[in-house]
Amino acid sequence: MDVMDRIDEAVKGHSVFLFMKGTPQFPSCGFSSRTVEALKKCEKEFGYCNVLADQEIFQNLPRYADWPTFPQVYINGELIGGCDITLEMFEKGELKKMIDEASA
Repeated sequence: MDVMDRIDEAVKGHSVFLFMKGTPQFPSCGFSSRTVEALKKCEKEFGYCNVLADQEIFQNLPRYADWPTFPQVYINGELIGGCDITLEMFEKGELKKMIDEASA
């Protein structure tokens, strides 16, 4: 399976998926850490991929959704955005609502 298929499978195989630097337990950058905290506060499980542990994904993910930075949050297979957009949605109550609807 090529890398784009692996990315697609990860994104579509979870209602909420996060490509991040590090893991939810040990984020490797502040942006990933803040994004994980917002997702955890929504109280739903989410899948994740540590892009630092998979160079193919690290190099090709920006092409997948035409989004150049990490982290990347996907809900129901659609790119929501990175840290800033995710935090803004969380503070407005939109992120939890979207995640709850995706998990229903």
